[in-house]
Amino acid sequence: MTEKPGIVITGGSGRMGQMLIKTVLESDKARLVGVVERAGHAWVGQDIGTAMGGAAIGVTVTDDALEAFSKAQAVIDFTAPEATLAFSKLAAQARAVHVIGTTGMSEEQIAQLEPAARHAVIVRAGNMSLGVNLLVQLTKKVAAALDEDFDIEVIEAHHHHKVDAPSGTALMLGEAAAEGRGVTLADVADRGRDGITGARKRGDIGFTAIRGGDIVGEHDVLFAAAGERIVLRHMATDRAIFARGALKAALWGQDKKPGEYDMIDVLGL
Repeated sequence: MTEKPGIVITGGSGRMGQMLIKTVLESDKARLVGVVERAGHAWVGQDIGTAMGGAAIGVTVTDDALEAFSKAQAVIDFTAPEATLAFSKLAAQARAVHVIGTTGMSEEQIAQLEPAARHAVIVRAGNMSLGVNLLVQLTKKVAAALDEDFDIEVIEAHHHHKVDAPSGTALMLGEAAAEGRGVTLADVADRGRDGITGARKRGDIGFTAIRGGDIVGEHDVLFAAAGERIVLRHMATDRAIFARGALKAALWGQDKKPGEYDMIDVLGL
């Protein structure tokens, strides 16, 4: 492909949507060819540049996702689970790479992406940053090296607007810790503590969620034993890191065969 890949951003009015739009517009490796919003949204029909408070750029916000996807080589999607499932079918029809940064998807919803992945590339990750994906790999290695004398706790903090908990990144880290220990996360996850809960169960992987202010994203993986603690930490101060990672994934997927991939594949970790 000699022309720069065309990118469509879904949920363009959101904070991540606007950051993704800016990231694509600033890139010398991709073109913004479409922005999708839900039917009835005030931005539909407006030039996205004008809608974001700047100069017109010649891309009109639409509520017709299939029409937008048909012009694109990739779709970057940080929306909501039900919307993402609908977009996956349309992206597959358009044979566009579908980069999914949507969090809060259930296992059943994730399984529903499989038919689309037979026809198009899907890159899905709870976090698109290089640092977090390195943290995932480190978590797996440390968990594999330590026995159950070390309790594992995943502690995450986000802004007060976030609607799901634990975060997608926290669940990625929990899965990595469980894989390192050779267990299934669903069998050992401790995701709710309130009242008289009893002593912590040996081998459990705990989750703690903090919500407040404008925290972009902070994640700690705590390995705690008698007399010592190991803490692995990642702190995000600018959500642009997620947008850059998502664009990297969209470009990486251009020459790949249909299937489901993650950021570990994209980054070659």
